[in-house]
Formats: sequence, structure tokens, C-alpha cells
Amino acid sequence: MEKKNFEDILPKLTKIPLFEGFDPDKDSDREILLQLYEGLGTKTFKPGQVIIKEGEVGDEFYILYSGSVHISRATPAGDSIALADLNASMNIFFGETALISNDTRSATVTAIEECKVLVLTSRKFHELCQKQTVLGYRVMLKLAQRMINTINQTNKDKAMLYQALYNEIAGN
Repeated sequence: MEKKNFEDILPKLTKIPLFEGFDPDKDSDREILLQLYEGLGTKTFKPGQVIIKEGEVGDEFYILYSGSVHISRATPAGDSIALADLNASMNIFFGETALISNDTRSATVTAIEECKVLVLTSRKFHELCQKQTVLGYRVMLKLAQRMINTINQTNKDKAMLYQALYNEIAGN
């Protein structure tokens, strides 16, 4: 994918939840978004090609610019379960934890149709945060909020599963 110009990418960036607090009409925010844009790379994936593989270590954050993806995850038994099919119009991004940690990927993302993605490496993100601390602060805040929501939902799901298991064992 040839790199689009800043004005083409800007609307997509500001719709991504990690960057939606930046106002492109405000000079200081526009400068941060421009530096972010300059740090982005691009990649194209063919249908069926894996973008992120569950269990692998990754250091890239992706913004789906065009196309659609299938998200799946392995069960403890090793079966694959579908989590979602998503398209670029939904302002999809994935691999965001790679910005702050070289942890293993928690799901597999596969291209359904040709996908064009914007890519930000963790190294580039850290360099940008050194220059633009506001970027680091705002993105880290958004990531923390997303992780809190995930933890809260996981705790609710565990409680529901525990109750269902208890009811099954108790014969209810």
C-alpha cells in the first residue's frame, strides 16, 4: 500500500478510540497527529493471510484502513472459536498492547479480504512519546481504561460461569 497523505489518514486517526481525544483543528493536537502519521508504516494482507497470530510475541499496533478481518481465539482444547468479523468502516484497531508490552498476542487476526493497515511499532511509539508526552499520557489513559473494562467484563463472565457451574452441580 502506498502511503496516503496526512489529510487522507487524519480522519481515520481521529476516529480510532486511542486517538479520538486529539482535535485536528487545534494546532498542538494537529502537530502530535502529524508526528504520529509520520511514524506510521503501511502493510497489505491478502485474503486468508494472518496479520496477528495468537500466542506469538508482537511489537506492532495495527489500524485497519481498508478491508475486513476475522478475529479468533483457541480454546484450552485447541479448537478455534470465532470472536468477530470486523471491517474498516468500524474504525478497527488491534495489537494495542504491543505499544506498551512485548506480551504474547491474545487472539488471531486473519484478513477476510485484502486489507490495508497502518502500522505503528512499539519502538516508534516510545520515541514519539519522548517527544510528545501528551500523546503518551492520552494513549496510556485510553489503554488503561480499555484494560479496566476488559477486566471488569472478564470478572462478570467468570461469576456467571461459576454460577452456571454451581447450578449444574447442585441440580438446579
